[in-house]
Amino acid sequence: MRFNVMIASIVTELGIVWLVRAAWIAALLPMLIASIPSSKLTSFHQLVLGFAGRGKILHPSSQKWTVPQKYFAHFYVFGAAWTTLLLATTWMYACKTAPLSSEEFHLSDIASHLTGGSHVFSLHKLHLTPVEHRFKVWRAVFLLVLMEIQVLRRLIESFYVFKYSPSARLHILGYLVGCFFYTVAPLSLCVNVAPEVATFSGNQVAEFIAKGKGHTSAPEFDVLSSLSPLMKLGWCQLIGGVIFFWGWLHQRRCHAILGSLRENPSQAKEYIIPHGDWFEIVSSPHYLAEIVLYAGLLIASGGTDITIWLLLGFVVGNLTLAAGETHRWYLRKFENYPPNRNAIFPYVY
Repeated sequence: MRFNVMIASIVTELGIVWLVRAAWIAALLPMLIASIPSSKLTSFHQLVLGFAGRGKILHPSSQKWTVPQKYFAHFYVFGAAWTTLLLATTWMYACKTAPLSSEEFHLSDIASHLTGGSHVFSLHKLHLTPVEHRFKVWRAVFLLVLMEIQVLRRLIESFYVFKYSPSARLHILGYLVGCFFYTVAPLSLCVNVAPEVATFSGNQVAEFIAKGKGHTSAPEFDVLSSLSPLMKLGWCQLIGGVIFFWGWLHQRRCHAILGSLRENPSQAKEYIIPHGDWFEIVSSPHYLAEIVLYAGLLIASGGTDITIWLLLGFVVGNLTLAAGETHRWYLRKFENYPPNRNAIFPYVY
């Protein structure tokens, strides 16, 4: 009976995993096709760029199907709420069902799971020991903590750093893609444990309803026991976390530079060449920093999960297209634009 329940759980998990992967593939395909250097695909390339347009790189023909660019804040409001929900439920599940004690999590275990111990194409739960499964759950918590730090900062920036021009617009499909991203990206970081976390959360809610508030004991919370497992993860998580914060800090600096260009209302419609930090080498360093921090998430995940590879692929494809258009706009707009700057990848593109 227990084996049948395990198989049913695996089937459910794989269904969600492949649904998320299919969503990323569907989002990636238009960008991959548009990147093919063929004259026959020129119109398709322009169509994709039109859908991805926002602000200064929005094509005039797309103005009809747009929303204010300040609606970017919607992504981060939803993303912060959704990531917080995933983090809270996954962390609670980890604390209740997947404790990692110092005695059972030996250095040999860490060494054998530096890449997360995930088998991408197999029914991996059948091969995981209890310690391996606990490691997988706490690794998901760690990734969600990093994602929470990112979306909260972006939420704050959307209200207090960026001063969008009243005329700045965002294509409606670009808006919908942003909503899609901040729905699927956080889920991708914990998708391998999401079914069991959802079952656990549902049981907790059902127990609360059945027993009533007056008969339900308050959950015990030990700060040390809830944080200490995060300190017992492997070197991949440490290295990935360092790379994540490297990109995170540079993106914060670059956003601050962009925000400072429009500190006065009189500058609302004025464009200025940005300088400082990574702006000295690329035109869109905030995009480069985003790619760096998502690469950090990939490394922290162990690098064996195709879902997170697809997430990174989408980030790279989407931001590379936008950065290319931004770079070409700068070159057209300013005759004295620094010639040593690339679009997004230093010395490459």
